[in-house]
Amino acid sequence: MRLFGTNGIREVVGETMTATFVTRVATAIAAVTPVGRPIAVGWDGRTSSPAFARIVSATLAAGGHDVVELGLLPTPAIQYNVPRLGAQLAVIVTASHNPPEFNGLKCIAADGLEVTRATEASIEAAVAAGRAAVAPFDRIGEISARTDGGRHYVDGILAQVEVDRVRARRWTVVLDCGNGASIPTSPGLLRRLGCRVVSLNGHVDGTFPGHLSEPTIENLADLRQMVPAVGADLGIAHDGDADRAVFVDASGRFVPGEEILTLLAQDAVQRHPGGVVVTPVTASQSVEDAVTAAGGSVVYTRVGSPTVTHEIQARHAVFGGEENGGLIFPSFQLARDGGMTAAAVLDLLARRGVGLADALTGLPRYTLLKEKAPCPVAQREAVLARLSEAMSRESDRVVTIDGVKAYRDGGWVLVRPSGTEPLFRVFAESKDPARARALADAGLTAVRDAIRAVS
Repeated sequence: MRLFGTNGIREVVGETMTATFVTRVATAIAAVTPVGRPIAVGWDGRTSSPAFARIVSATLAAGGHDVVELGLLPTPAIQYNVPRLGAQLAVIVTASHNPPEFNGLKCIAADGLEVTRATEASIEAAVAAGRAAVAPFDRIGEISARTDGGRHYVDGILAQVEVDRVRARRWTVVLDCGNGASIPTSPGLLRRLGCRVVSLNGHVDGTFPGHLSEPTIENLADLRQMVPAVGADLGIAHDGDADRAVFVDASGRFVPGEEILTLLAQDAVQRHPGGVVVTPVTASQSVEDAVTAAGGSVVYTRVGSPTVTHEIQARHAVFGGEENGGLIFPSFQLARDGGMTAAAVLDLLARRGVGLADALTGLPRYTLLKEKAPCPVAQREAVLARLSEAMSRESDRVVTIDGVKAYRDGGWVLVRPSGTEPLFRVFAESKDPARARALADAGLTAVRDAIRAVS
């Protein structure tokens, strides 16, 4: 029974994601976790999150565990608080950037990292076996609440940057919280950094009325218009659980995530000569170009923050992250962190005395395209096997760390099954935009041909 995908469990509410399902998973977590140190519980702003979180808390307490509820907070804020609470585990009710009909569960270990695949497998096995932790009446756990988790998280971020230097710039920032979990933390963080904050979608609403939760160029049309309209220096947007941050420059140009990843990776290696940067196979070639030119090295992994963070830990890397805006700052915590990303970019700009557009000038430039093709989950493995065979015949070199990444004349194309949705993701990159488009189209065609072949 495989329940956990790339980043936790994510299912449609009212279908798989029901009160019964959440109870089964929480019961399994209670059964495989020794009674002792408390378990933290937090949630995002989705309509079902408070209800599911209370099911989790009550089920864990009924299994004998003390529970500390951190409330509605960004996922990285919850991760930051886990070791500081002395908790042995955290359960977060979130579906991150997924559409509003989804919700999910994510488990965090005592050190604040997402749990290993082995831990996920033990929970899945307990669900399949129907294991339960049953506590007698005098061993029922207590449920308490902490309301200071957001403040501690923001204080921690501020300790990582030169606050006075940033404050001296007196930036105007348009902040799009996307009606999500960043609302309790990011506006206050930016104000403490001396920014004038113009807010978009600044109230919690799990139906995401402003735009869908994923911070893509299409979903951020209002932000792209608002930044130049109010004369702001830049715009910042988060996804639903705020483990990502994406940017818009003063002209209203959406800055692709790979550009911010490259900028901060280069900066990290310049400040830590010889450092290692960890990133998935989806990353732009620009990252490796910039990092190696600065004297560092790049290690590639499978997609997913658990894989990236554990590799950062093993390699003692100075930086890591994904091209979608999920960046990891090991000096702060081993977690994708939208709030820390926002502060780090402002700190870099203040240190260099430039605006965002100028900071990006001179970086290696590629066109990285992202597409997707629906694919039933049951057909994933068969489709992937066909893709591997077909693409290997037509490519100069193939990498199968995650999906199939085929290097061809003038660029590369990657096809991989999504770990959170019933589809294949297609990435294609080249310095020539037309070539990138052709590679992306070839990847989409290959996926659709493979699906037809196995159907």
